[in-house]
Amino acid sequence: MAIALATVFGTTSVIGLGLIPLLAISLMIHRYNLADPEFPPMETRELRTMYDFIVVGGGSAGSVIASRLSEVSNWTVLLLEAGGNENEISDVPILASYMQLSDFDWRYQTAPPTTSAYCLAMIGDRCNWPRGKVLGGSSVLNAMVYVRGNRLDYDNWARLGNTGWSYEEVLPYFLKSEDNRNPYLARTPYHKTGGYLTVQEAPWRSPLSIAFLQAARELGYENRDINGANQTGFMLTQFTIRRGSRCSTAKAFLRPVKNRPNLHIAMNAQVLRVLFNADKRATGVEFLRDGLIQTVRVRREIILSAGAINSPQLLMLSGIGPREHLEELGIPVLSDLRVGDNLQDHVGLGGLTFLVDEPVTLSKERFQTLPIMMEYVLREKGPLTSSGIEGLAFVNTKYADPSGSYPDMQFHFAPSSINSDGEHISKITGLRESVYNTMYKPLKNVETWSILPLLLRPKSSGWIRLKSKNPLDAPEINPNYFTRKEDMDILVDGIRIAMELSNTSAFQRFGSRPLTIKMPGCQRFPFDTYEYWECAIRHFTFTIYHPTGTCKMGPKDDPTAVVDPRLRVYGVKGLRVVDASIMPAIVSGNPNGPIVMIGEKASDIVKEDWRYLKKRNVAR
Repeated sequence: MAIALATVFGTTSVIGLGLIPLLAISLMIHRYNLADPEFPPMETRELRTMYDFIVVGGGSAGSVIASRLSEVSNWTVLLLEAGGNENEISDVPILASYMQLSDFDWRYQTAPPTTSAYCLAMIGDRCNWPRGKVLGGSSVLNAMVYVRGNRLDYDNWARLGNTGWSYEEVLPYFLKSEDNRNPYLARTPYHKTGGYLTVQEAPWRSPLSIAFLQAARELGYENRDINGANQTGFMLTQFTIRRGSRCSTAKAFLRPVKNRPNLHIAMNAQVLRVLFNADKRATGVEFLRDGLIQTVRVRREIILSAGAINSPQLLMLSGIGPREHLEELGIPVLSDLRVGDNLQDHVGLGGLTFLVDEPVTLSKERFQTLPIMMEYVLREKGPLTSSGIEGLAFVNTKYADPSGSYPDMQFHFAPSSINSDGEHISKITGLRESVYNTMYKPLKNVETWSILPLLLRPKSSGWIRLKSKNPLDAPEINPNYFTRKEDMDILVDGIRIAMELSNTSAFQRFGSRPLTIKMPGCQRFPFDTYEYWECAIRHFTFTIYHPTGTCKMGPKDDPTAVVDPRLRVYGVKGLRVVDASIMPAIVSGNPNGPIVMIGEKASDIVKEDWRYLKKRNVAR
């Protein structure tokens, strides 16, 4: 989420000043000791030959399900994670984007476009798609934004034949996880305290965040809890943070239970394929650890929680996927399913920038100081507690549902832009140097803020496919953005609403005006026309990395479904998928919170199916 993160520290200046190493050392001394319940879990070196459950992937869903299944003391649970533990730097919200392109990241890229133009401002016409390769998964890389989606998302899932997934049925699982530390929300029926996952506003925000809320009122939008009764409106961002630091799913769900004797965690263990017997029952997994291929067997079930890219990859490597694709690669077909299809993502325009005259933005020159670092270390306050996404909005374009309750556009508001940390942001986005030099380099030392407008429910969808049957080869990612004109229409109208924000008196107090330097490749179009914005979107195509849908949940009569409503993979036994890939349609908002919910609900489904828990009883 590079634009909105707009990190305070530039790469060169940080290393030169030694602030990041100093920050890491200070945090280690101040916060951690081996007896501290906040200390990360230790990995299990000696594994059993067989477990009751094997969970593949320790990310936003896998951490949850491993934690919840291990609540049953006579079940043995093995969690296999391809990456290692988080570190002190990943804890610091403002440094979130520094996790991208690190060892914590799978460093995926999209394939160059073939059917529709996108990512043209990026090197090689490829967009970077960071994915977490670390305990906690992408919840260690993301901007910590907590959004549940719209209630109609889940009602639509149920309407498609996914029994048990309506809003009223999933809301208890959102509540089960949550520990909301803002009293004005915690006292409402839509929030709770006491769960594993801490949710709260950041302790620090810029003056522009209040202007963002005031501008909303001028445009006729309410300031409201966008995770409550009605999503349409503006709000100060709720984050998955705790005492000013990132609250990843590993920190939330695994650290409190790390000493359970029935839960083993193997890190730096990349699963290569699922093993089956002649009856098509999953019997174990093959994984790579310490340079050796190893096998571990399962007594009850294997649960894939490797995410919307890696879960379909593993299924296809194991013989579950589109017949024509697997046969082309010489992989024996175990179950012919549309694995990898239905890839959906939230996409929009990057670098939509506005200039102001007052020193009220998130500027690295003001905040890369030792006193501010120590304020964070000692008091857990200050600018380092913000990921940079200070406000959220859900708005209705002219194409939205007439009810007004199902917005089709989301705004992420940041008191910063590409110029705030240009070299770093250019690197992690893969932005061409010519684009940066033309549009953003001239803004050095200029005060800027930005809006990231995102299409909530795209009509266009893409696919994941194997490049080869070598499990160490990254899969091919084809997002297939903008093949449907409706997607572009909605985005352009959403940009016009964003432009209106700058014109409100709330922002005009700061002298706000849009950056009018034209995107390279789009100079032939007049600024602020439909044609210009379409060209800009196809060039600076921006995703905040929300891939979903590639192992679609659906009823048995849905020929595109991969898993049933109880998340069991069709055509085989003893195998489920539990992560963002099961979403039949992408949720209207940042999916990390919904993925945690999916992990919570799936844990109860598994307990119900093994007769440990009565059905439809949400354990508190």
